Amino acid sequence: MSKAPDTDGMKPEDAREAAAADSLEAELVEALAKVDEHWNSYLRAVAENDNLRKRAQRDVEAAHRFAIERFAAELLDVRDSLELGVASGPAAEPARLVEGMEATLRLLNKAFEKSGVSVVDPVGQPFNPEFHEAMATQPSVDAAPGTVLAVVQKGYVLNGRLLRPARVLVARDPDPAAS
Repeated sequence: MSKAPDTDGMKPEDAREAAAADSLEAELVEALAKVDEHWNSYLRAVAENDNLRKRAQRDVEAAHRFAIERFAAELLDVRDSLELGVASGPAAEPARLVEGMEATLRLLNKAFEKSGVSVVDPVGQPFNPEFHEAMATQPSVDAAPGTVLAVVQKGYVLNGRLLRPARVLVARDPDPAAS
């Protein structure tokens, strides 16, 4: 910043120009201070945004890694039950083995229910290609054409999203030649 000029012995218009120059210089210094302030604010905002993005990315990665943790914990009881059944298998009575398998299936169904997995078992329902896969058609006088007669393999849905379609046999009109 320059020192104010000595206005003694100056022409009035030179004195006005010197005062205007001093005023402009003061405004420039003030503007440069604001520029520095805004630049520092911008850098802090960019850094904060970058930290937020990195934190969100870490959270998403952790969610992907541990998404099935609860379901896996539920399956531990199922595994324990299966191991007990296998260990007692050679010496166990068949009725006790069946009882153990039913208990294991109940544990598995409980784990599925807690995790939002539901069974697609559409016997007697109309065929729906969004949830069913037709393995074959079969003539039927008892069921309407397009109705599921039997389930070859159950399907599964996770919170409304299809995991595996049910594989089914679908009813069709009886063959007229067979009458």
